[in-house]
Amino acid sequence: MSNILWKSLVVSPAILGAALLVSSTAIAAPSTSKDASAIETSSTTEVSQKPATLATETKEAQVLAQVNRYSNENNTSLNQVTSVSQFSDVQPTDWAFQALQSLVERYGCIAGYPNGTYRGNRALSRYEFAAGLNSCLDRVNELIATATADMVTKQDLATLQRLQEEFSAELATLRGRVDALEGRTAELEANQFSTTTKLKGEAIFAVTDVFGGETGKANRAVFQDRVRLGLETSFTGRDILTTRLAAGNATGFSLRDNANNPIAAGGVGKQTFEVGATNPANSVKIDKLTYEAPVGPARVYLSASGGQHSDYAAVNNPYFFDKTDGGKGALSTFASENPIYRIGGGSGIALNVPFGKPGDSFLKPSSLTLGYLAANANDPSPSNGLFDGNYAALGQLNFNVGNRVALAATYVHGYQKAGTTLFDSGIGTGALVGTAQANTLGVNSATGAASASSSNSYGISAAIKPSDKLSLSGFVSYHDVTGFGANDDKEAWSYGAGLALPDFGKKGNVLGIFGGAQPYSLGATGRETPYQVEGFYKYRVSENVSVTPGVIWMTSPGQNNTSNDAFVGTLRTTFSF
Repeated sequence: MSNILWKSLVVSPAILGAALLVSSTAIAAPSTSKDASAIETSSTTEVSQKPATLATETKEAQVLAQVNRYSNENNTSLNQVTSVSQFSDVQPTDWAFQALQSLVERYGCIAGYPNGTYRGNRALSRYEFAAGLNSCLDRVNELIATATADMVTKQDLATLQRLQEEFSAELATLRGRVDALEGRTAELEANQFSTTTKLKGEAIFAVTDVFGGETGKANRAVFQDRVRLGLETSFTGRDILTTRLAAGNATGFSLRDNANNPIAAGGVGKQTFEVGATNPANSVKIDKLTYEAPVGPARVYLSASGGQHSDYAAVNNPYFFDKTDGGKGALSTFASENPIYRIGGGSGIALNVPFGKPGDSFLKPSSLTLGYLAANANDPSPSNGLFDGNYAALGQLNFNVGNRVALAATYVHGYQKAGTTLFDSGIGTGALVGTAQANTLGVNSATGAASASSSNSYGISAAIKPSDKLSLSGFVSYHDVTGFGANDDKEAWSYGAGLALPDFGKKGNVLGIFGGAQPYSLGATGRETPYQVEGFYKYRVSENVSVTPGVIWMTSPGQNNTSNDAFVGTLRTTFSF
């Protein structure tokens, strides 16, 4: 476009000058024809025609001589100028100042007298006009030649035309696709939900059953579901407001001992899709409302409802952990993340602060994570609220060794009211992981009286990825619980390790095996360690659909030897969009 405008500006004076010259010639032409006609009609003899011929030749000679004289005069008496300000007798108030300035400074085809004057009021003959116009046209031709020197040639245009004809069918198809794409884009813009919000969803269908001893006899195969719909809004491109709706109908199996008596198993054997089940079944609720945004080098996490520590802290359990009990990781809550992240949850704030520069040490980049979540922050009654109810404060140091090793050291201090559980993520629907003995807090072992308690928990987690086809991860956590009554202190331990083979058999598939000890209490009546081993294979059907068959093996779910081992078999199908 810029070349076209330049050519138009350059050529326009030439067109104007040519028009003036042609019009002047047109005025002069009739008189010349008339004189010639008069000579022809008035002369009848050869003697009379010769003087007319001689007169015409004499007149032409006079014209040529006059043009030469003016040309020589221009060469000897006029000086070329580069700015209109060089003329001492030209003022900005003159009516032709703009035109003269353009001819001098843009085209350089106007000359002045040696004394620095232009003499704009001097009479101009037709010969002088012709000489000046000729000079300007020569200058314009030079400018055109310079401006178009690097432009396309006729041969280039011919080649382009030949290619256009040769690929006419392909060009027509492409034009149709572009038109269709523009139409679809316009339709999406006209009907989009929001310019700042994206809808993300996950639906889980799970067929599951339990086998082994009296537990297998007391339960039946079930088909359960859970749906999560998330609205993710970004106002700056770097922040995110998450509003999540959830509904589900999953219910855990009833574990039994050898006498067919129910076992208080706590969160042993609980599967991830059971988290977020609603009552009544499949009723919809807002189970998460959080906002994350950068503040300088740090990142702030705010939770109005449903916040969990694993939302903002590094879990270091790749391929087993999926966005806090999502449908693409491990089957069980135990294999998903270190139980220390299940202590507390709800409303609060967290901060991730990186420190050090990459390359300063083999442990860089690293970060410090601090968080505080309260389970009853919305309740203004006594023993509730943001600071007087159940809460958990987390501090974690994160280290990375290159791109293959991640380490985290975690500390969580919690406060639990009487009658609450330790590993409930602040949801208040019971334990999500661990035995009943590990989750029961503040109970006098002699009298059974309940009181509030505080807990100090310490954990270490690590993930190692020797290659792109192998990942190893594990954790250890220790929990020291102090009751505010008598005979109600306890300790609890938990540990586990997992091996994952990503892209096993097909890109996007994952084969995972995870085993360890569910959180259990050392001071409880039962002294058996509740081991759990899980194996699953996530098969990626498409980008949005995966099918995961798996088995969970549980031993001593009640921390005693009065029950047989139990096996849970699950076929989970996850739809995500």
